[in-house]
Amino acid sequence: MNNRFNKLLQYDFSGLGCWLTIIAIALLTSSVGLGWIINGFFILVALAFIAPILIFWGVQWWLKLNFVQDNCPVCNYEFTGFKNSEFQCPSCSEPLKVTDGHFARITPPGIIDVDAVEVSVQQIDE
Repeated sequence: MNNRFNKLLQYDFSGLGCWLTIIAIALLTSSVGLGWIINGFFILVALAFIAPILIFWGVQWWLKLNFVQDNCPVCNYEFTGFKNSEFQCPSCSEPLKVTDGHFARITPPGIIDVDAVEVSVQQIDE
């Protein structure tokens, strides 16, 4: 009979509602002037990608400025300490402080810290 009319009724328009909603939202935001919402969303998305990179770079820079890696002057154990702080060596428990980028012993007042120098013995022939 009339097969063409039955085929017209069989078309599926289920995906059309989604597209109409997107077009309606776009028209509404452009006509009302709510473009700042979309701009704000894109800015938040950009910050979500850029912020972790900036934070990682900033933490690395801060660590380079505030950490000092050196050897203990007493036991020669290598470790890391904060600048402008006093701490103890984890190996020998000697109290230390950071001066000029190196570890130095903390000596009580009245005590002179002396470095011993080994002197070789020479015989003098007379």
